Amino acid sequence: MSSTASGKNGTWRNWGGNVAARPAREVTPASVEELSAAVRAAAEDGLKVKAVGTGHSFTSIAATDGVLIRPRLLTGIRHIDREAGTVTVLAGTPLKRLNTALAREGLSLTNMGDIMEQTVSGATSTGTHGTGRDSASIAAQIKALELVTADGSVLTCSEKENPEIFAAARIGLGALGVVTAITFAVEPLFLLHAREEPMPLDRVLAEFDELWAENEHFEFYWFPHTGSTNTKRNNRSAGPERPVSPLKGWFEDEFLSNGVFQAANWVGRAVPAAIPSIARVSSRALSARTYTDIPYKVFTSPRRVRFVEMEYAVPRAALVDTLRELKAMVDRSPLRISFPVEVRTAPADDITLSTASGRDSAYIAVHMFRGTPYQRYFTAAERIFTAHEGRPHWGKVHTRDAEYFAGVYPRFGEFTALRDRLDPDRLFQNDYLRRVLGS
Repeated sequence: MSSTASGKNGTWRNWGGNVAARPAREVTPASVEELSAAVRAAAEDGLKVKAVGTGHSFTSIAATDGVLIRPRLLTGIRHIDREAGTVTVLAGTPLKRLNTALAREGLSLTNMGDIMEQTVSGATSTGTHGTGRDSASIAAQIKALELVTADGSVLTCSEKENPEIFAAARIGLGALGVVTAITFAVEPLFLLHAREEPMPLDRVLAEFDELWAENEHFEFYWFPHTGSTNTKRNNRSAGPERPVSPLKGWFEDEFLSNGVFQAANWVGRAVPAAIPSIARVSSRALSARTYTDIPYKVFTSPRRVRFVEMEYAVPRAALVDTLRELKAMVDRSPLRISFPVEVRTAPADDITLSTASGRDSAYIAVHMFRGTPYQRYFTAAERIFTAHEGRPHWGKVHTRDAEYFAGVYPRFGEFTALRDRLDPDRLFQNDYLRRVLGS
């Protein structure tokens, strides 16, 4: 285990660049035993503890001035149980590494988010999700997990073992302990047929219920200042496998979606008045395409243009009204928005603080290019989302507090009571958890 004190160059920053922290020391444990020892040592020294993955959260959920635990040595697959249909993986494993390793074994997760740079523990602890009519978030695919609690003990949690902890710790916000291993449900590798095509926003909203019902995975991006969207429908396929050609993939996913889009955002940041024109061009830049490939190559895509993001889950039935209100707000305001708005769905799940806990949900994500003032846009959007009892993504910008969450999460008190039991001295506390969970 390595342990270093943070000095002049010891500032930690997240991927979006909007959060920074100066931990007293950083620890990189090479085993669960070393992690447990680090937790006990922090408690003895009167320091708080937070674990951090790749820093893809836009909130300060992982920030600390105490001990920052980096699980980058806790990586790899611990065990595959083909009969049970599960894989147990160490917490610091990047989703990209997990997905490629599973594919080599002829296995796959059922659903996943749209990027795979995060660690498995960071992604699940904050509620990372993709889109799905029937299949839910990554955390909803967890069958068991291993957790180091405030006294350094190691707990195994599942529906049969410590079930009340399992119900909460799948999306535990880092408030209940440090996750060290996760057991996911997996299935034999399958193919997805992707159909991407532009579609007018009015049509998408008018036909949203049908588009959602007819496709296993449906999502779309609306380009503010236009009436245009780009839609994506993913459905299981018997094959044959027909991936995007390397040249076409590079041109569309790297050159256009990252390179040209990055340049367009630089122009928009320098000359905001040009953004509506840029948006109209951007909305027409990608043509329709279809392809068939293994899941992670369909679900995920490279995201190299850095941004800051807010995302809220609203009841799925409220999606159309919420998005119409968001568009009306943008249209009548002087705001200039260069990033598309992303819309996805998830079925209800049984995880205590999941944004889809107990209700079918739709997600609306708003973004701003890194370095561009975002507060006015996000404040106006948040006002609309909260009017529909929206639940913010735990790893994305929001201003809500414990009082608000107690009103939109029926099991909020269940989570805080469990936290009182597992971490009464608030070893895993930080300013963010103090705000969203209470002291």
